[in-house]
Amino acid sequence: MATEGIEAVFLTTRNWGRAAKFFQSLGYELEFATDHNSGQLRNGDSPYVFIAEVPEDQEPRTGIVLKVPDADSFHPDPAVEVVTPFEDTHYGTKEMTVRDPDGRLWSLQAPATD
Repeated sequence: MATEGIEAVFLTTRNWGRAAKFFQSLGYELEFATDHNSGQLRNGDSPYVFIAEVPEDQEPRTGIVLKVPDADSFHPDPAVEVVTPFEDTHYGTKEMTVRDPDGRLWSLQAPATD
């Protein structure tokens, strides 16, 4: 089984409200906001953008999340370095982290299973 393209773009920011307004001005609609300065926005059926505020001493970063339809059936090629296997998240998915040949980390996300 292979990944199914880009699921989401994950951004960290120093100002959640300002970042959310920026994406809303580009046509994204707020799907939900949390009580800890983060939230999810989407533009049509495109991948969602999840934005989380970080403290001033952390550099904002961007990550791309790849979609996996089923964590239990997904077995990456042995050439793929798995940094962390699929783990349940507090927001109802399973996530895996892999490293590409240049050292970049990639998140893979699958629906949670019961």
